[in-house]
Amino acid sequence: MSGREGGKKKPLKAPKKEGKEMDDEDLAFKQKQKEAQKALDAAKQNAAKKGPLVGGGIKKSGKK
Repeated sequence: MSGREGGKKKPLKAPKKEGKEMDDEDLAFKQKQKEAQKALDAAKQNAAKKGPLVGGGIKKSGKK
């Protein structure tokens, strides 16, 4: 074992994956996911406009 051969060997490159063909069910599922994500983003923006729901924080008793 000479000095040039020492160390970790580089792994071989994995072959590229072929783009799989999508049928109607896959396309419908992806479309449904996109619509759900858009609805979620819209709900987040509406919630951000209104501000925090509670402003109380830690409740303290009146005793000192």
